[in-house]
Amino acid sequence: MSQPSVAIVGAGPAGLMAADVLSQQGYAVQVFEQMPSAARKFLMAGKTGLNISHIEQIEAFIQRYDATTWVGPWVEKYDASWIRAWMQTLGIASYVGSSGRIFPVEMKAAPLLRAWLTRLQQQGVQFYYRHRCIDLIGQSLTLQNTRDAEVKKQSFDAVILACGAVSWQKLGSDGRWLAWMASDEVNPFQPSNAGVVRTWSEYMQPIFGQPLKGIRAWVETEENAVTGDIILTQYGFESGVIYRLNRALRVQGITSKKYVLNVDLLPQISYEQLVLRLIQYRKQSLNNRLRKTGLDAVKSALLKEIVDRGQWSNAEIMALHIKKLSIDLNGFRPIDEAISCAGGIKQTALSTELQLKSQPHVFCCGEMLDWDAPTGGYLLTACLASGRVAGHGVDRFLSQKSES
Repeated sequence: MSQPSVAIVGAGPAGLMAADVLSQQGYAVQVFEQMPSAARKFLMAGKTGLNISHIEQIEAFIQRYDATTWVGPWVEKYDASWIRAWMQTLGIASYVGSSGRIFPVEMKAAPLLRAWLTRLQQQGVQFYYRHRCIDLIGQSLTLQNTRDAEVKKQSFDAVILACGAVSWQKLGSDGRWLAWMASDEVNPFQPSNAGVVRTWSEYMQPIFGQPLKGIRAWVETEENAVTGDIILTQYGFESGVIYRLNRALRVQGITSKKYVLNVDLLPQISYEQLVLRLIQYRKQSLNNRLRKTGLDAVKSALLKEIVDRGQWSNAEIMALHIKKLSIDLNGFRPIDEAISCAGGIKQTALSTELQLKSQPHVFCCGEMLDWDAPTGGYLLTACLASGRVAGHGVDRFLSQKSES
């Protein structure tokens, strides 16, 4: 009796993890990847140090996801400890950085990927690079070999889609798979972990690329405040702090039709202390006043850019702005520049095992699903976990079919 066949479309972390599960269960697994090699976004993300997960307590870890109740069971089962043990089976040692983030000892993604691909090939997984899936109907894929444009149709016992979202399209996630879904199965994609846009005057040009250090930032309510640094860029703002606030900004944009970032430029100094300092130095130039109050050149420039000149001499009003500088934004950077995306296949379109309800032979995993998280290892953890969930889902589905 021949082995049941499974096609996996996409050779990113989620697809590779599904292949790992199924090849260990004895399935004939074929992975189709339209790029010339596997996991290009994974490799790009790991160029400066592969942050694969985080040791944060699982209760807090789960809260990093916007689809908490959906993603929670996956990442609770395949958490940071599980990922570190799995890496060790590939011969890849890991360590925990001072921020709690988990990295391979070698830091780079390439050694981990090489070891992983070698094991998958030893387990019988077949890889077909430069093979683009151009259509999906039930169990049948229409595949195009981009080397010679040859098109063929091939049927499988089950299909796993691990096609990614729509950011960094040059690395393979182009969203063509959206054509295979019904409109009510997918929420529109939006940029996430992306920079935000603000139009600056020429006055700001000398400080582009410099950080606002040690600020506290929030959207609408201080309950979501994040402390850290923000980089001022020619197009607006960029940094992990901004990424952490992306979700709140998106919600604000939908509900209020505007984007407003609030920044406390000196969170360690109270409003009352600021007023006293500004009054104490009121006879000095504005630049000296702001410097002696505690603001560096970057913070002072931003303050003067945002606050009307007529308010500069008023100590109470300037102290209020320093503690809560409200900055109108124009939106997000283009989605193709985003590290990740919000939106994708809805939870309601899938079973708990990530089986597509409208196409029972099709399972989905990774960033094409409608969940979102900040950077810091959370994205990759959920991709790996969802790949395992989909892989086990296919195993149960095919096992039940063979028994019936």
